[in-house]
Amino acid sequence: MNFVCMLPCLSLLLAAAAAQYPKPCVSPELMTGGVSLIANGHVSLAGTITYDAYGQKVRVRSFGTAGNESFALDHLMLFHQEVYYEINWRKFSCQKKQLDSSFTPMQVPPNSKPGGQAILGSSSSFGMGVLVNNWQGSLPGNGSYWAVFTEIGCIPMTYSGFGPEKAWTFVSTYNWVIGITNPADLHPPFFCAKAQLEKSETPDTFFTALASLAKQTSSSN
Repeated sequence: MNFVCMLPCLSLLLAAAAAQYPKPCVSPELMTGGVSLIANGHVSLAGTITYDAYGQKVRVRSFGTAGNESFALDHLMLFHQEVYYEINWRKFSCQKKQLDSSFTPMQVPPNSKPGGQAILGSSSSFGMGVLVNNWQGSLPGNGSYWAVFTEIGCIPMTYSGFGPEKAWTFVSTYNWVIGITNPADLHPPFFCAKAQLEKSETPDTFFTALASLAKQTSSSN
């Protein structure tokens, strides 16, 4: 093979290698699926999630345990308005609380480092497994995270976050459907219209809201 022929062949090989290297991606803007969460070994929950990146809205309905107590949660997070609603259908009541406006879309953070690829399931036959990319990075306060997204579609699978003082959170998602199956999920129920905003020094984030609501519900049972 002469030198003139080697140059285009080498370019093709480099292009193929670059194409196979995982790159940070963004998940679909509208999704509905299942979610489970464990925080610090004390709070665990499982339920459904409705996700709207366009409107920056998230609705989570779940059941779980906090310590030895069980709870049911239904809350709607409206990041544009910097509020979230804790909805109690048994009492037809609603609490309106402050929410950190820093909406983080479901995506691989741009500063993440690839941690390798793997097949969940089996690669022995078509349809037995799914190719995923592992990502890792740093969190504020000397924390770290590990996230798993599918190679095709950038669908979120798992997230593990570790912070100072041994605080940790593990989130798993599944049964995703692209789109919003029930648009009403992203609007507060009629009885929330009169709810007054409860102010706090530090607004909740997505994860702290899940954990704090679970603890409050379990303590009130």
